[in-house]
Amino acid sequence: MAHLSQNPADKERFICLYPVYINSKKTLAEGRRIPSEKAVENPSCAEIRDVLTAAGMNVYVENKMHPREWNREFRGRIRVQIKEADGSFCQEKFNSRKDVMIYVAEMIPKLKTRTQKSGGGDTSSQQGEGGKKSKKKKK
Repeated sequence: MAHLSQNPADKERFICLYPVYINSKKTLAEGRRIPSEKAVENPSCAEIRDVLTAAGMNVYVENKMHPREWNREFRGRIRVQIKEADGSFCQEKFNSRKDVMIYVAEMIPKLKTRTQKSGGGDTSSQQGEGGKKSKKKKK
């Protein structure tokens, strides 16, 4: 593309990641780009940003939307720098955009926000079941 600069360190040359790329709830036709076994359920831009900044990557978030995404709550696009100005990779473990997507999908379930949500969800569902049982006994 003629309008893009040749310098891989420019922000316009960073790779784009949409949350739909690693969403296990989406099909390949809906935009998922990694296998569903490796994907994460409903990732957010903030989670992707947190994982990549913790890995030491240069990241910024844009208020954009994936063309196939109709739900506005999954809004956001993450730009990630994988190459330096001289063309070498920023980190050796990220040689392609697919490496970045798989790494993010592996790390998001380990985030504190994800582990706390799953723990809190279990207790609330147990309380709900207990309430239903008591109602059945009264009848």
